[in-house]
Amino acid sequence: MDRISLSPDLTVSRIIYGMWRLGDAADTSPAHVQAKVEACLEQGITTMDQADIYGGYTAEAIFGGALKAAPHLREKIEIITKCGIVVPAGRHSASRVKHYDTSAAHITASVEASLRDMATDYIDLLLIHRPDPLIDPDETGTALDELVASGKVRAVGVSNFRPWDFSLLQSSMETTLVTNQIEMSLLATDAFINGDLAYLQERMIPAMAWSPLGGGALFSGDHPALQVRLQELASDQDVEPSAVAIAWLLRHPAQILPVMGTNNLDRIRSLSDAAKVTLDRQTWFDLYTLAIGKEVP
Repeated sequence: MDRISLSPDLTVSRIIYGMWRLGDAADTSPAHVQAKVEACLEQGITTMDQADIYGGYTAEAIFGGALKAAPHLREKIEIITKCGIVVPAGRHSASRVKHYDTSAAHITASVEASLRDMATDYIDLLLIHRPDPLIDPDETGTALDELVASGKVRAVGVSNFRPWDFSLLQSSMETTLVTNQIEMSLLATDAFINGDLAYLQERMIPAMAWSPLGGGALFSGDHPALQVRLQELASDQDVEPSAVAIAWLLRHPAQILPVMGTNNLDRIRSLSDAAKVTLDRQTWFDLYTLAIGKEVP
């Protein structure tokens, strides 16, 4: 498994295991979560993606249960988590409306809760989950800088930011933002042409791709021609069609890091198959053409 450098002292696995559905599993026991992590490690997938809001603010604690039961795992993995979304659930059940909070007080409190829930004394990478219309970049940037300086967070980035949101926050920070986690897949191709990916690529900032299989919609039956082509390519290379769809992202020179989430152990064990798939330029465009439903201009 290739590794990508986000900062001088932080590298992550090219494929990231996403834990947003961790609480949806029939078995959320520490032993079962540990089995998922170990299945990732066997393939060289060392980076785990979390967020405070996942599972209604429960997924981090479920993950933490496994780390408490098997503390040796912590030194083998990198933990990503996010903050900034507040919904009326869990510890924010008193909130009247879903909103974003990028105030220093909220970010600091969220990090403390994440550290406690995940039974760790540091977070490898903290992301601001969504751009906040009420953001005070000086306040937010200072809070992130201070978290890095304290050692509680090793690196910081953002998620779902447009280039101008990214630039605004970065302009108020001493610490470098190391990534933007955005939606990218064969069903979400806007980032390839709207400037989101180009902005990061120009600055040599690796992008993370959430929902790289379109939340499962890629194989729902609504995209028959694309599904047929993915199956053909998968058969040629002895992998599942999902591996080809992820390889399509890996093929891009911007060093896209797919965040792949599943609770199925067999699927987890095959996440690295995408790294085995080769796609030439014309095959990449073949899939892209089918994805956008027309020939490129």
